[in-house]
Amino acid sequence: MNKKANVQQLSVKMPDTLEPVYSNMIRISHKDDEFTLTFLHRMPETNLAMGRAMVTITPQHAKRLLRALTANLQKYESTFGEIRLLEDTEPKEKSNVEVV
Repeated sequence: MNKKANVQQLSVKMPDTLEPVYSNMIRISHKDDEFTLTFLHRMPETNLAMGRAMVTITPQHAKRLLRALTANLQKYESTFGEIRLLEDTEPKEKSNVEVV
């Protein structure tokens, strides 16, 4: 049987109080049974970052997230062009993703 035939539609309910957050930095940490993604907003011209959200997921879900992000980035770049990163062209720039 086709795997896609077994996929059911997921109904998602978002609470009225849920507000979007902006994050320009992420800290990723892990241990044997979980990955924790800490979303931060780093203040320009300062050495201060404010925590915005923390999400903990299983290693299996982290791998699914990586696959989903990779697929979506490929779709994005095929439509809008390559995303260029400052840290790839200017060595002095530091990435906004921190792995701890």
